[in-house]
Amino acid sequence: MTTTAPTTRRPVAVAALLLVTGVVALYAAFRLVLDEFDKYENPKAVLSCDVNPFINCSDVMTSAQGHLFGFPNPLLGLMGFVAPIAVGVVLLTGTRATRSFLVAFNVGVFLAWVFVTWLFTQTVWSIGALCPWCMLVWAMVIPMFWLFTIWNTSCGSFGAGAQRVGRALLPFCWAFPLANYLFIAVTILIMFPRVLDFI
Repeated sequence: MTTTAPTTRRPVAVAALLLVTGVVALYAAFRLVLDEFDKYENPKAVLSCDVNPFINCSDVMTSAQGHLFGFPNPLLGLMGFVAPIAVGVVLLTGTRATRSFLVAFNVGVFLAWVFVTWLFTQTVWSIGALCPWCMLVWAMVIPMFWLFTIWNTSCGSFGAGAQRVGRALLPFCWAFPLANYLFIAVTILIMFPRVLDFI
């Protein structure tokens, strides 16, 4: 039994997706870290993303959820978002990745999606404020997870049975991140009905 993913074509679209989403998410995490430093130096500092009572990075940063593991969450992004960039480069060069490599990365992307989904729920239902840079990270992780997972499944990384499902879903893969975006947008509009008045 081979441990190499069965696809032989160079997955340019998937590689480009990982590169773009990884770079943008890494940049957003970097900006969040800079804002964290500003807050440490001056707790009363007004950040560039403190736009109004609803769109306010400071409220999110100073919350317990913003330091889930005892340090600022964006530090996880600085470390973690290097991975999709690296995987994107590997795929773009045509290097054949092993199943274990793709599955391990897929698990990591899934955990990232779970984490940003949890952060979304905490932002909306607990903190009561939206962080633009955080939302940019969500916007990148969502397609990164859904599109890569469906592609990876269609390549047979999770077995022949799952591969048939992946191939059936692949033409409609765009619908999954779109539904995810719509759920977040509708939830925000329901929980913050006046947010549009401040935009």
